[in-house]
Amino acid sequence: MSGKGKGGRGKGKTGTGTGKSTTKSTKAGLQFPVGRVGRYLKQGKYATRIGAGAPVYLAAVLEYLCAEILELAGNAARDNKKSRIIPRHLQLAVRNDEELNKLLGGVTIASGGVLPNIHAVLLPKKSKSKATSS
Repeated sequence: MSGKGKGGRGKGKTGTGTGKSTTKSTKAGLQFPVGRVGRYLKQGKYATRIGAGAPVYLAAVLEYLCAEILELAGNAARDNKKSRIIPRHLQLAVRNDEELNKLLGGVTIASGGVLPNIHAVLLPKKSKSKATSS
């Protein structure tokens, strides 16, 4: 009469307390959710089958990109003497980095503004009259 037994589903979470579950993200040493990325890969129908390492790799790449952007945005915030990152800092971070600018070339960051830039033609010309008279 094994009507409501464990059914071979692994270690139970209740009872003795020895069966502590570990997430795929913890196993991979990542902050980004490996299980959720894997679920989205399956639901997106990008391929008929998804390997076990694919969501781990993708989550690691996404985590690296986020860490890179946040580090540069934090530097931009510190340069502007601010303690919080705002969209302007993200815009400055992305547009001043060559590779991130190429990756996010077609992306518009809301409330980001533009890079400060004055075209060379619009700048006042240096007058030679002062140099010749003195």
